[in-house]
Amino acid sequence: MLLRRFAWCLMALLAFAVAGYAIAISLVDDLRMPLVRQLFELRPWSAWGHFLGGAVAIAVGALQTHTGLRNRWPGLHRWMGRVYVVAVAAGGLAALAMAPHASTGAVAAFGFGALAVCWLGSTALAVIAIRQGRVADHRDWMLRSYALTLAAVTLRLYLPASQIAGISFLIAYPAIAWLCWVPNLLVAEWMTRTRHARTMLPGTA
Repeated sequence: MLLRRFAWCLMALLAFAVAGYAIAISLVDDLRMPLVRQLFELRPWSAWGHFLGGAVAIAVGALQTHTGLRNRWPGLHRWMGRVYVVAVAAGGLAALAMAPHASTGAVAAFGFGALAVCWLGSTALAVIAIRQGRVADHRDWMLRSYALTLAAVTLRLYLPASQIAGISFLIAYPAIAWLCWVPNLLVAEWMTRTRHARTMLPGTA
């Protein structure tokens, strides 16, 4: 239980930090790195949609994963879920529009494009599941969706780590376009399967 709380607090801290950073660079031009500044100059609507939509999704999603908040205020959970879905739609569609223009070429473009498709798809399947009353499936798809949302965190961990390691940006960026989300999704899948296996044990349902 203590380890689980620590893991959630660490995840939430990183999520809120990245959300704050995304909002800051959206509002303050001087805080933008050259690559981000170029995005806002060439594709302003996509950049705004992606950074602001992603910021809302990652912050709201962190709160949505807190079991105590979800159980104590189910009405708030439903409304925050709607906000999360709208934010993912804005951020995901913007990411899909920007993906073909990703730096370093086709490998990065396909990586970010696949991320956008999986992000939008998993969130849509979560909405479909809850509308059909399949609460367990809804929870599983939302876990996958938020794991993909957290690609914003892992991306910003891997990029400076690759620079510290002395790896060229031209080599690191295409790999990070996949590494920032595929392992996240695998962890989410492991978590859902572990939970289902545990509920099938006698006395744990």
